[in-house]
Amino acid sequence: MRLFATIAALRCYLELRRKEQSVGLSALPSIGLVPTMGSLHVGHLSLIERARQENSTVIVSIFVNPLQFGPTEDYQSYPRTIESDRILCKLAGVDAIFAPTAKELGAQEGLLSACQVVPPESMTAVLCGKSRPGHFQGVATIVTKLFNLVQPDKAYFGQKDGQQLAIIRRLVRDLNFPVQIVGCPTLREPSGLAMSSRNQYLTPQQKEQAAVLYRSLQQAEKAFKAGERLAANLLAIVRQELAIISAVEYVELVDPNTLMPLEKIEDKGMLAIASRIGAARLIDNIVLNSRQPIVAIDGPAGAGKSTVARQVAAALGLVYLDTGAMYRALTWLVLDSGIDINDLPAIAQLASSCQIQLASSTDLENPVRVWINDREVTQHIRSLEVTAHVSKVASQSAVRQELLRQQQRWGQKGGLVAEGRDIGTHVFPNAELKIFLTASVRERARRRQQDFEHQGQVTLTLEQLEKSIAERDFLDSTRELAPLQKAADAMEICTDGLSIAEVTAKIISLYHDLGY
Repeated sequence: MRLFATIAALRCYLELRRKEQSVGLSALPSIGLVPTMGSLHVGHLSLIERARQENSTVIVSIFVNPLQFGPTEDYQSYPRTIESDRILCKLAGVDAIFAPTAKELGAQEGLLSACQVVPPESMTAVLCGKSRPGHFQGVATIVTKLFNLVQPDKAYFGQKDGQQLAIIRRLVRDLNFPVQIVGCPTLREPSGLAMSSRNQYLTPQQKEQAAVLYRSLQQAEKAFKAGERLAANLLAIVRQELAIISAVEYVELVDPNTLMPLEKIEDKGMLAIASRIGAARLIDNIVLNSRQPIVAIDGPAGAGKSTVARQVAAALGLVYLDTGAMYRALTWLVLDSGIDINDLPAIAQLASSCQIQLASSTDLENPVRVWINDREVTQHIRSLEVTAHVSKVASQSAVRQELLRQQQRWGQKGGLVAEGRDIGTHVFPNAELKIFLTASVRERARRRQQDFEHQGQVTLTLEQLEKSIAERDFLDSTRELAPLQKAADAMEICTDGLSIAEVTAKIISLYHDLGY
């Protein structure tokens, strides 16, 4: 791991990394950036772990930004622990730390940079912006500098700072930065207190008192899940719980993307609070989403993902997102439209203009009903002709990209169970429940041998099957496109010794544990 304090050194390093990527020396040719102010804790490490999974190069910036501190705030006393941060980053697999001085970034204390980035006032004058004028301009300015210097493919931010996350997403959209902003779940201490570098300011008694912040949000969440949608009632529940705290700064319900106040939750809303406890100013939030959740199931070949996903969807009354059926539906449309199967531009055009709809079915053999352009094709897509040509259609990158967009549009509606490679890391990174099904190589070999016997096929030895499965695992986990990886927030279930029914019951239990 390298540590850089100057812009020139960082740029030289990144140029070298990009050259390595261009000649195929990196399995995941992308750069992930995790901006921090240091004093790293487990919450930061979860961002780093997510970045490590999704990128070949991970850069962590450590910079206590003077531009985002007010005159009476804790800039001078903010914890600076560069040595322990360096050790944590090394253990977490970070490739490089960028830890510049304020002078190096043109952001000396008490001074303004030559140019400032000014987000919309409608987003900076609310929530924390009311008591911290200039804070988000300072954040946006330094984040913009980091994006320009690192030029990351992805940048990772925690949901705890919900207002900051919304503003940075708006910044990226309005200034056309070619970077994907990845919001990561808030990590919490056992009491529920959101992890923060400023928790160091709290005494044990104050930490115990601060736990009421999350408890108040949980009480409102319970009411929301019971059907409450009016902001006034949800806010009253939070304020009642917070009555034991004298220095509550705000309790508000806003749109998580625009930060505009909500009177009623139609789709989703961010319930946000800020309070002072002792020397610490603490913030927290939860996003209340009225759509049904997504269950994303991933894992190595032979772990039983498809069968389990079908049964979970049927048991919970959710739609099984059969991605294979989507490719079959498009293939059927290609054939029905008389398009030559080798006419790749015409097929790509058809993919971009078609509309595929799915609906759940009680038939476990065909758990999904399928429509394309308002015509039901559930039975047609299983024909021998479609089967013979679907691989050709599905192999086109333009087709895969378009169907990925359609899958993600389905995800916006929620109420899905989906399985497949990178389903929890790329297709639905914000799925409410992520499962990583796995099993030992020997167990998967045994199952495959049983399948072959039931199908009347030639049975290979367990040793031959184990070798084949181990090779498949290696190829799946090292391939350049959508490598097999466990999402950082996925629940791992080892299926050795478990029946399909037992695995299904375990996932359903985890689903209900989330309050659904």
